[in-house]
Amino acid sequence: MIGWKIGQGVESGDLSRAWASCVGPDGLADEIGEDERALFLSVVSTSLTPEQAARVVVPARVFPEERAVLAVHWHPEFVPMDLIARRIEATFPNKAVDLIIPTQHNQLLSYGAYSGAEVDCYASGFNQKIQLLIHFENARLETASALKSMLAHTFTYRAAQLFAFLDVLIKPENSIMDTAVRESGGDEALVEFVRIHACCLARLLDEHRAEVPPESIKNRIVADFFDGLRPRFNDVLINRAKALIREVKGGVRAVFPLKYFYRATEIIEEVRALGGGVVIPHPEQFWPVLLARYDVDGVEVWTPESQRYTDFLIRIISEKNQALPPSKKRLLVFMGDDCHMGEKVREPGRQNPVTAGRQIGVQPSWEDAAIRASLRKAGMGKTAVIAEYKARLAGAF
Repeated sequence: MIGWKIGQGVESGDLSRAWASCVGPDGLADEIGEDERALFLSVVSTSLTPEQAARVVVPARVFPEERAVLAVHWHPEFVPMDLIARRIEATFPNKAVDLIIPTQHNQLLSYGAYSGAEVDCYASGFNQKIQLLIHFENARLETASALKSMLAHTFTYRAAQLFAFLDVLIKPENSIMDTAVRESGGDEALVEFVRIHACCLARLLDEHRAEVPPESIKNRIVADFFDGLRPRFNDVLINRAKALIREVKGGVRAVFPLKYFYRATEIIEEVRALGGGVVIPHPEQFWPVLLARYDVDGVEVWTPESQRYTDFLIRIISEKNQALPPSKKRLLVFMGDDCHMGEKVREPGRQNPVTAGRQIGVQPSWEDAAIRASLRKAGMGKTAVIAEYKARLAGAF
């Protein structure tokens, strides 16, 4: 089963142990080819070529009519902020008011006067991992050593999960792999193909541990590594391998210990002590959190992947606000583009079309006729939300 120790980083030596399980008569050859090594280094690299930088700064679409831009749920990943700023300015050349805050996973990053993160945490009341968006004026983070320590601890979870993921692929005699084979339609030959190349990836991670940027140590590199094998193998085989890998990843996530994360209440208390804001994202994934009565500023009612409950959530938020006493802050409505900028640097033919279509600050539901009617009844609008949330972050509430 899963042999990685939760909380250990890439420097722990676990990758050497994983590689050792692959060596022998039934394992991979001792030597890694230069093609595999070059592929690995390209997969973990965070440097951009001039062509990749050009893809970042040129937006897919320009919105010259847009005057208000609200973007408080997006991920810079390894893309430099100066390039992202150029893209945003090109996308909205006539914006008059804005609130633009990056929300990297478990890592505080700044854009202009604001900083933010998307935090993985544990909702003990219903035994589930959830995520929270946290936002600050930059000056409030001068005394945020405790919060930064909490985020640094949680940041390592993605590396730990990658190690658990690789462990299942390398030693596939386990229930997670059995389930993944059934769900993906795999067979013994496919499992062995995946095992051999997962061994190769584990060894390369071990050999290059000092050079690999921490932000690259995440589940995504497994899929990227297999995608890079397409020139040597056929698309049908790689697509089958990736289907199996996706099922394994889901199985590993399902059993990953929730006690590894800080409780949501602990994160919220620390953010509030610093004068920061909190927003619940992805309600379609974490809907029980809406019943938890956490101290939050608002709820995300729309993302590109979740539009089913937008009108319903606006109505529920409006009803909650109407029942509040005058002294209580109302819940705000947010919409999140959930843009991942790392997807923009990939060659167009290698991009995930769903993720690549997301753009910072582009949330069409604000202009949808039916949704606008619901927003008016709720006393919400993009410009009003920007103004009110800015005031809260400034300490006016």
